[in-house]
This record gives sequence, structure tokens and C-alpha cells, in this order.
Amino acid sequence: MLKAITLKEIELIFAITDGLGISREALVIPLRTASPGCVRRIAGGKIEIVVEQNADFAQWLNGLQDQLRLLLAKAPD
Repeated sequence: MLKAITLKEIELIFAITDGLGISREALVIPLRTASPGCVRRIAGGKIEIVVEQNADFAQWLNGLQDQLRLLLAKAPD
């Protein structure tokens, strides 16, 4: 169980978002994990990525790209 994320986890998240062409400035990644975690659009069109607290980080990270692709496929609110 991960309670807070470090630069190591953020760099792994950036590896995925960079690969999808998402600007790092368009991201909000809280340093605290939460349950449930989420990937969603927030005010200003930014994408918030909250890491799931109760999941293995590597396993959660494996599903992040699919979550982001689904979000990007939806029209912004």
C-alpha cells in the first residue's frame, strides 16, 4: 500500500503520459494517494491523476495508459 508518491513514481507516470503526447503542464498529480484513485479532467482542462492507495503501484501503472486513452477519447466537459 502506497500512501505517498515520490519522484520515482511520478517519472514512471510521465513515461506513460509523454508517450501519449500529453503535456506535463496539463497534469495534476497529487503527492498523496487515495482510495479510490482516479483519472479525470478537472477545471481548466487539466488531467488529474490520483494514484490508487490500495493497489500495487506497478499493477495500477499497467492500467494507467488505458484509463488515459479512454479519457482522451471523451469530449471535454
